[in-house]
Amino acid sequence: MIEALKNDEIIQKVGGRFKLAALMQKRWVELMQGSRPMVDASDETSPLDVIASEIITEKIAADLTPVPTEESEIATTPEVKAETEDTSGAETA
Repeated sequence: MIEALKNDEIIQKVGGRFKLAALMQKRWVELMQGSRPMVDASDETSPLDVIASEIITEKIAADLTPVPTEESEIATTPEVKAETEDTSGAETA
């Protein structure tokens, strides 16, 4: 199954070499912390083979949700009202 990692198909499926490496590293940590494989695997199957199988069978995928940057957060944050409201109940003229 490690041969599958040399194929461009798996790289294209994830969206590039960097995303593939990041996805594999994240999944490797999950498996080492006790997560169960999402594909049939024997005890002798290496975690790398399990991860490659999971990607090929589309059991896992890279999260392509953009991370908001500080500039985009500022642009979408509603403006704070500059004036304070009178909550004492007294009427003002």
